[in-house]
Amino acid sequence: MSKPAEKPEVVQLPADPAPAAPVNARRVAAQRVREARDRLTSTSGTRPAFDTELLRQYAQTRMSASFVVMLLVVATGVLFGFWMQPVSAAAWTCGMLCIHAAIIRSCAKFLAAPPSLPSTRKWRTRFVLLDLLYGLTWTAILIRPAGLDVASNTLMMFLMLLVIAVSSMLAASLPIAALAATAPVTAAIALNFILSGTLDNYVLAVLALAAEGYFALLAHRLHSTTLATLEARAEKDALIGELEQAKAISDEARHRAESANVAKSRFLAQMSHELRTPLNAILGFSEVMKSEIFGVHSVPVYKEYSADIHNSGVHLLNLINEILDLSRIEAGRYELNEEAVSLVNIVADCHHLLKLRASSRGITIHEVFERAMPKIWGDERAIRQIVLNLLSNSIKFTPRGGEIWLKAGWTASGGQYLSVKDTGSGIPEDEIPIVLASFGQGSNSIKSAEQGAGLGLPIAKSLIDMHGGTFTLKSKVRIGTEVIITFPPERVMSALGPMTDEAPPLQPENADVTDEKRRPRHKPIMSAGTGL
Repeated sequence: MSKPAEKPEVVQLPADPAPAAPVNARRVAAQRVREARDRLTSTSGTRPAFDTELLRQYAQTRMSASFVVMLLVVATGVLFGFWMQPVSAAAWTCGMLCIHAAIIRSCAKFLAAPPSLPSTRKWRTRFVLLDLLYGLTWTAILIRPAGLDVASNTLMMFLMLLVIAVSSMLAASLPIAALAATAPVTAAIALNFILSGTLDNYVLAVLALAAEGYFALLAHRLHSTTLATLEARAEKDALIGELEQAKAISDEARHRAESANVAKSRFLAQMSHELRTPLNAILGFSEVMKSEIFGVHSVPVYKEYSADIHNSGVHLLNLINEILDLSRIEAGRYELNEEAVSLVNIVADCHHLLKLRASSRGITIHEVFERAMPKIWGDERAIRQIVLNLLSNSIKFTPRGGEIWLKAGWTASGGQYLSVKDTGSGIPEDEIPIVLASFGQGSNSIKSAEQGAGLGLPIAKSLIDMHGGTFTLKSKVRIGTEVIITFPPERVMSALGPMTDEAPPLQPENADVTDEKRRPRHKPIMSAGTGL
């Protein structure tokens, strides 16, 4: 009896990780969550911070307009003192001033207290109740029997509109308080006009209700504008905070990158120095073995091996020197030893050094130099290294039978330039930034049999930058490459003008020259050893 087949094991492949949300999407989601949380914890549907700010604006507006409100109350009390009993008008005026004083005192205490969510709710309720008491007090004096005459109705309508306008403007930051201060007055006046039973008073009642609606809408618009301004300011502050945080993170990352770069440069410089010490012994002993100074090798192959060791050591030494130079340049420890040098002579010497190498590859080098060019102020070793690097690259990547042009002359601004142009394979345009970076190599360099470390062009560019010049690389695939370096006019010796300052005097101005005048002219100045 055959055994049943085992149940195959099902392996669940790991799901692809969800793509990271963009920064803008995360920011919008965070903003929505924050707004929802603020609406749940707020008493007015806005952010708690906005509630506190609106209450502060309400309190500041009330305190700034306290004198105007007092003047309106006193003027109304005096006016009604002539129209009704003076004692009642005086009592109303005193009561109104007490309520106004309580409002001002509450505003001052609120502005002095530290902001908090529970206290904001408490002060909001207190302000609404005080405004309601304020509106009821106005109602007590404005309700008079309507229909007595046109003048009394017009006066009460005018005072009602004035009270509604002032209250709406003062409490615009707190719309519910504005409604509590104006709704009792409007309702009482409208009801008083309606109970009169005349058409004119009906019209006045409608006008009173329309005025209340207009000023309520105006207060709501002012509140919306203030709220929008606060939201814009909060968004601006949040954006500034994000920018400052991003800048701090960027600065920290840049400092870490700079520190790592300096540490890398110091490490390369130290290691290059440590490697050159044993390498000198390898080169020396391999040179001795290759030259067979102490006798002929018993096996001839050993001589070839010694030559290979020596050539490899020379190549490694050149590489270490390039790394050392690049490390010094990046670490800021490369110092120029400047003197007056001739650019044309340096280029000619470099051509003479590499002429045999170019001839062995069947490459022709043409010289196009402008004659009688003055010297420039620069580091001869650095300029020589620049020319050697550029010329070596041209010879390396120029095919057999190709041509190289060396040009030196004047720039349009009065400086001097050097151009190295070849008919090599060229560099693709998108690889030019790569070959100018440290240890960067293009596709043609990788395919070439003579691969380098990718340090020639970066070192040349850094050295010409230290001289204040420019480095330009132009290349087209299968046509050739041209590198142009320029030295600024300030480094050309002929550009140095004569000194405009007068030469200092040979003797101080206060020196006594009487003895000099008295001395006989026929006697020699230096009489030592003459016997005179």
